[in-house]
Amino acid sequence: MNIYGFAMQMEKDGENYYRQLAEQSGSAGLKKIFVMLANEEVKHYHVVELLSKKSGSPQMAETKVLENVKNIFVEMRATKDVPHIDTTTETQSYRKARDLEEESRKFYLEKAGQAENEEERRILLQLAGEEGKHLRIMENIVDFVSRPEPGHWLENAEWHHLLEY
Repeated sequence: MNIYGFAMQMEKDGENYYRQLAEQSGSAGLKKIFVMLANEEVKHYHVVELLSKKSGSPQMAETKVLENVKNIFVEMRATKDVPHIDTTTETQSYRKARDLEEESRKFYLEKAGQAENEEERRILLQLAGEEGKHLRIMENIVDFVSRPEPGHWLENAEWHHLLEY
């Protein structure tokens, strides 16, 4: 499998995993976040697909994924949408998503270093940056649901640092 086929499969797997997490979530807010992340993976898939065809100039639109996640958590706090987290199963699933994002980020960084041309390098670096944003989101979710009092993590969450990435 070539780099593009591998990357497209990686993005498809990420989309499917986030959709699965959304289905399993008992929190409307977390469900929104996971659906949003799944939709982001679909966008990445299409960019890689265009890159693989080496026709035209694929462009990645700037995303506001971190800002949107922050807004969802502010909304969750306001509506008291405090998710009940099964600290074993769900936290393990969130850790897996975090680890997948880290692997994706590293993959794109590595391939950017091997890119044949500047345009391909630029797109791969942008994909690495987007995966880095997803990683940041999942790191924060894992951090907050892993606290000793998981039922109170939302009221103590300070999501302002998400935008510092």
